[in-house]
Order: sequence, then C-alpha cells, then structure tokens
Amino acid sequence: MELTDNLNIKRFKPLIAPNLLKDELPATDQIAQLVAQSRKSIQDILINKDHRRMVIAGPCSLHDCQATLEYAEKLNQLQQRVGDKILIVMRAYFEKPRTTVGWKGMIYDPHLDNSYDIEGGLRQGRELLLSIAKTGLPAAIEFLDPIVPQYLADLVSWAAIGARTTESQIHRQMASGLSMPVGFKNSTDGNLVPAIDAIKAASSPHSFMGIDRNGQAVIAETRGNKYGHIVMRGGADCPNYGSEYVAFTEVLLRKAGISTGVIIDCSHANSQKDYKKQRGVFLDVADQIRQGNRLIAGVMLESFINEGSQPFTKPQDLKYGVSLTDSCIGWEETEELVCYLSEI
Repeated sequence: MELTDNLNIKRFKPLIAPNLLKDELPATDQIAQLVAQSRKSIQDILINKDHRRMVIAGPCSLHDCQATLEYAEKLNQLQQRVGDKILIVMRAYFEKPRTTVGWKGMIYDPHLDNSYDIEGGLRQGRELLLSIAKTGLPAAIEFLDPIVPQYLADLVSWAAIGARTTESQIHRQMASGLSMPVGFKNSTDGNLVPAIDAIKAASSPHSFMGIDRNGQAVIAETRGNKYGHIVMRGGADCPNYGSEYVAFTEVLLRKAGISTGVIIDCSHANSQKDYKKQRGVFLDVADQIRQGNRLIAGVMLESFINEGSQPFTKPQDLKYGVSLTDSCIGWEETEELVCYLSEI
C-alpha cells in the first residue's frame, strides 16, 4: 500500500514524559509555596484587592544560564527594597515566536548550534525556573507550544499568550486550563478586541486534546481561567500606552464584563521596537498611576544585565549579559525605573 501520511517527517525522536522530568528535577515544598503565594498575589493585584503594582522584567528570551541567574539575583535584591509597593516577576521566556525563521528559543535550541536538543532544552528550562524560584522570585513565561505547560507550568506564576497567538483557539483552550493568571497581548495591528475575546473564551470550560503528566494523549476538560487580562503592547501604526487608550480599554472591558486590570508592555510596538524608548513609556504609565489610575495593574520591561542586543552567532562569540533577540534596557536603568515607580 502506498504511504499517504508522515511524508514530510524525516524521523520521530522519543521525548521524556513530563512526570519523569519533574521527578528528575522536583519542586521543593518551599518553591511550591512561593509559586502558589505569587499566583495569589498576582490575582489580587489584577482585581485591585492588593494595591501593589506588578513589574514583569527580564530579557526578551533566555539563552545564557549564568547571566540569567546573575540577573535574577539582582532582581531579587531589588524586590527586597520595593516589596511593599511592587511585586517583581521575572520574565523567563524559553519560546520565541518567529515571523518567518530564526532561533526559536532555549527549549528548541539550548546549545545555540541548530542541534534542536528539545529534551535538553526542557531540562535546562526547568533547571532555570527552579533556580530562579530559589532566589525567591516568581517567574513569568510565554506559552507557545501547548505541550510545554505539562513540563514547566508548576513553576510559573504568570503566563502570556503572544500577539500572534491570542486569536488561536488552541491557545485560548490551553489558557482555560492553566493554573496561573494569563495575559493576552493585543494583536500586532493594535486591535484590542481579539484579546478581549480571548479572555472571555479562556474563562469558559473547554474540552480539547493534549497530553497528561505521563505523556499520554488525553482529552483535557477544563474549568476555565478567571484571571485572564489584556497586555497592551501597541500596534503597527501607533502605541497604546497613553491615558486615552487606557481609558478606551477600560470602557471595552467593562462592556465585556471583564473586571481584571491591564498590563502595559513598555517594549514592542509601544516603544516602536527601540529599547531606549521604553523609559518614556514607563514614565508615562507611572504618571497615570500617580494620578490615580487603578486599571493599570502593572508594566512589562524588556531588561537584562547590559543594554541592547546582539546577533545570533557561535556561543563563544556572544557578549555576556546581552539579549540574543529583542533589545533590552540595562540593569542600572531597570533599577532606577522600578525604584521610581515604588516611590509613587
């Protein structure tokens, strides 16, 4: 019989089951407590029960374990200083959505050599999340592949669904079953409606195909996630962080019956992809908060040890503490901005 399926599959490789990876790299009771408490704090910030603001800060995507942990230690020390006003969540993204092709993130290519050691990437990602938690920091992640949460989600306090996947039914279903608050980015053209639709869809129960902790193919039946919210990241033609856009967003949310606050992304289209403009966005948002805006639950910064970015090249040729993907502000500016917000 002539073959009619898998014609473009070169080979299938075995992948460790989620429960085996978790047994190999288990969360301690202390880490589980940190994750649970951080999720509760984020939920309370989103519904204005906790009057702190959230700052999600970190590089566009992680590629260097040593630099990541140095940055995490700096963030944790900063958290000790501003904890009464600010909850810092470290941005720890392992999957990088690509418009066409390119490095897809640590999970897919942890060795930066196009070897696609995905199992090694999952292991390295879990190790990093455990290490970040040991510093005392909660972690934020963007989920792209719907299989990944079974490997990492127990260590994640906040999750994002990206601008390119907010309209995806698969990701809305996945979000309905995630155990942490989920931020949906507005579309790349700036349209807020798909994110609002995603919040409503994810808050409802769903049944869909997936895998369980044993790696078994299953039908997942979810309860719905009540802590979906918008991440305002600007659009192709204009940013959307200004007070008039925030007021318009509040009207749309109230009409939709959504009571969660919003996160404003200081990077991406809001800064016109110029990392030096993140400062202006942040200060504008801080001024809105000073004037009494309670819809803004937090901000996101693309930040790392050193500013800027660098091209994908051989690991030995990479500069230490510099982003491999989107450009970031450096540590000194990050510290200054977070302290400024904490004094409002």
